[in-house]
Amino acid sequence: MRTCFALVLLASLGLAGCATDGTTSVGSPPPAPIADAGNAAFRKADFAWSTSPGKGEIDGQLTFKQGAVAYGCAEAGVVLTPETPWVRRRMEILYTSADKATLPAAEVRARTPPERNQDYSTFVKRATCDAAGHFNFGALADGAWYVLTVARPVAPGTGVDMSIMRRVVVKGGKVKLTL
Repeated sequence: MRTCFALVLLASLGLAGCATDGTTSVGSPPPAPIADAGNAAFRKADFAWSTSPGKGEIDGQLTFKQGAVAYGCAEAGVVLTPETPWVRRRMEILYTSADKATLPAAEVRARTPPERNQDYSTFVKRATCDAAGHFNFGALADGAWYVLTVARPVAPGTGVDMSIMRRVVVKGGKVKLTL
């Protein structure tokens, strides 16, 4: 299980239900939309909005299946990172999408960008999946966030570990997220 959390953490540091478009939202879009996702410089100021406590909450549940293979995340780490141009660009590199993806974890690990910034980890929130695959993040500021976790086959040896990423927009309320 520590391997799963380490992979998620590695992916996040290497950076350093859902709606049909892959986002989940309550209310309107984030207060400061990202105008230029191509601008990938790390700037602490871009993360400032995420440090204020808010009324937002992400109530998550992993129910992922691939064919007949059921996946779980019991005791695995879940990472929540605020969307900034720098983070968005890393999602595009790692997951070939800035909205949603479910890919083999080894494939995501192989694309981990070389640029790292020690300041980034101060903006990352972490949770752990319970035995039923449930996780929760509370007191979130309004805005767009990325949820990342690694799902493992419930029956060992029936599939490969999968890295799951979803972009979630929080606006003053609870977002129910199913991965």
